[in-house]
Amino acid sequence: MFFEDEARFGRINNVSRCWVPAGKRATVKKQIVREHSYALCAVCPLQGESYSLISPVCNTAAMNELLQGLSTTYADEAILLFADSAGWHQSRELIKPANIQLELLPPYSPELNPTEHLWDYIREQKGFNNHRFDSLDELENHLEQVLKNLNQEKDYIKSLCTFEWMINPP
Repeated sequence: MFFEDEARFGRINNVSRCWVPAGKRATVKKQIVREHSYALCAVCPLQGESYSLISPVCNTAAMNELLQGLSTTYADEAILLFADSAGWHQSRELIKPANIQLELLPPYSPELNPTEHLWDYIREQKGFNNHRFDSLDELENHLEQVLKNLNQEKDYIKSLCTFEWMINPP
């Protein structure tokens, strides 16, 4: 069982609280450059598995690429993939691999998708808040490294993305 979601990461930085030594003042440069890329990620909260893709667009073609990669990576598994009701998840051009069954979550219900927790964690803890990127390539390289490292943190993905009802159903 996987849950899929997308997030936009760009060169408009988020200024947020940060720790500095006593007697010092934090200095954060504000950047407003309208360039961004998308991260598409599918996580299995019960096993801590994840599969991610960085794309310049968020559309049916990107979703097809994610589905194909997920299908290939877990070729021996039958995957139940939950996603929100975005248009590219319902498109006629969406190519669903044989080992993936796609189920849509109700509209306007991000609280049902545990992948949402990843985006908050990545933005707050992994060098996106208070950070300025000099190029889109630099941003994508940083995002790629964060997603690769996160893929190795299976226990953390489980703790971050598992809801109580998954472990102890009513």
